[in-house]
Amino acid sequence: MGLRVGLVGVGPVGDMIIRVLKERKFPIVGEIIVMATNERIEVLGGERFHVRKIRADLFKELDLVFFAGKEGAQGASVQWGKIAVDNGCIVIDNGGDFRMHPDHPLVIPEVNMDAVTKETRHICNPNCSTIQMVVALAPLHRAARLHRIVVSTYQAVSGHGGSAMKELLKESQQVIDSESPQYDSKIFTHPIAFDCIPHIDKFLTNGYTKEEMKMINETRKILNEPNLLINPTTVRVPVLVGHSESINAEFAGDMDAVKASTILSDMNQSPGVVVIDGLTKDAEGITVRKDPLERQYPVTRDLNSNEYKDAVLVGRIRNDTTRKNAIDLWCVSDNLRKGAATNAVQIAESMLQRGLL
Repeated sequence: MGLRVGLVGVGPVGDMIIRVLKERKFPIVGEIIVMATNERIEVLGGERFHVRKIRADLFKELDLVFFAGKEGAQGASVQWGKIAVDNGCIVIDNGGDFRMHPDHPLVIPEVNMDAVTKETRHICNPNCSTIQMVVALAPLHRAARLHRIVVSTYQAVSGHGGSAMKELLKESQQVIDSESPQYDSKIFTHPIAFDCIPHIDKFLTNGYTKEEMKMINETRKILNEPNLLINPTTVRVPVLVGHSESINAEFAGDMDAVKASTILSDMNQSPGVVVIDGLTKDAEGITVRKDPLERQYPVTRDLNSNEYKDAVLVGRIRNDTTRKNAIDLWCVSDNLRKGAATNAVQIAESMLQRGLL
């Protein structure tokens, strides 16, 4: 038995939701109804779609609707989320408007799927940078309880949207052509080509950005740890797709690099995590780079592999030499897939498995 499925909003996340639904053979009856602020033809997931102008009666034709993010001046779910629910839909929302609302669960299926019940009608997808960090740390938290996290992110431009991806490509070509990059100040505050910008989303009165505070507040909500100490710095880097994070995690219980590696390498304890660590398998580490202790680690290019595209890749697991029960690690994940579309589809799959949808 299939479901009648809809999508509100297009762009990179909407495109990826369509791709992931097809790849994972999600049971769908009929065509996916795609809605946006105006009617047009769009290619999504390699397929042409007639995008319909969003209106209330379209939700009556659906069982499940994915909100891909912003659509117009307000977040799509602010304008249309309640209307969709009132018309009988389950909403899985990738936008940020309701993530911290007490009545809307904020869900990573590998971590807190139990937050979704038979009464739940509107589920929120966390922020992309939060998702990959929590997937990597939740298994360790279950083993030894987190006390403090210090995280620096290296976030791809696609986290901002399709316009930022075009901007990076345009500016990069200008620099290659020995021109001064002409940047769009509506997208970033500085040229992004061949540079890093420690500024994602708007600044707040405490000096942090909204993106940084999302990582604090969302992680606390997902792990149900309202007093967890989290200190983030979020940075935009000249990468098209794939976020990376450097994480220092301190625990209340016993934890070291060996224990962490063992837990994270166990797919039963750490679903969604792939460890790429240990001595390098690249012979040139010794023959060319003359480093017999060279280690392997994940990079965003690894996400092009079908094996890794929906995973959180973890490496550089090592002891913090300054603190007891503290480790450092590096994690990489596709912000459009696990950081958005795949996580949303996995929520729907888990609801089906649990008889909630």
